Amino acid sequence: MPNHFYLLIYIKNLTGLNPDSQSNLSGLITTTKPPHQHFSNLFNAYTKAFNKYHNRHGALFERPFKRKQIDSDEYLKQVIIYIHNNPIHHSFVSHPIEYIWSSYETCLSDKISKLKREEVIKLFDDKSNFIYCHQQLKDISDDMFL
Repeated sequence: MPNHFYLLIYIKNLTGLNPDSQSNLSGLITTTKPPHQHFSNLFNAYTKAFNKYHNRHGALFERPFKRKQIDSDEYLKQVIIYIHNNPIHHSFVSHPIEYIWSSYETCLSDKISKLKREEVIKLFDDKSNFIYCHQQLKDISDDMFL
């Protein structure tokens, strides 16, 4: 979308990790900042760099980002479907596979990816049900899920 994007992330619980595996996470572990603050810092830094490069000033994003905690697998499935179908909702494409910035095609692909596609597909049982569930999306308002 030219004016917004969705980012679905999973935040690992750092308790119980092997101390050796925490060496590269030391900055995150010792901080008391909530996860959304790290994203706010990232967006602010990006805005400053973009503005400096383009010799401009002011806000780059229209409004602050929103965040919602996902507390069930069913809600997670609904959010995944909503995000993948959002380009259709805004009339950019007629099918989620057509939108190049979407993870929809990556979920169905066998190409190497950092996306945890196996976990996503497992939520839907298998690839065919993943596809089927995406085709069943009804007219859903933005406020309903996000």
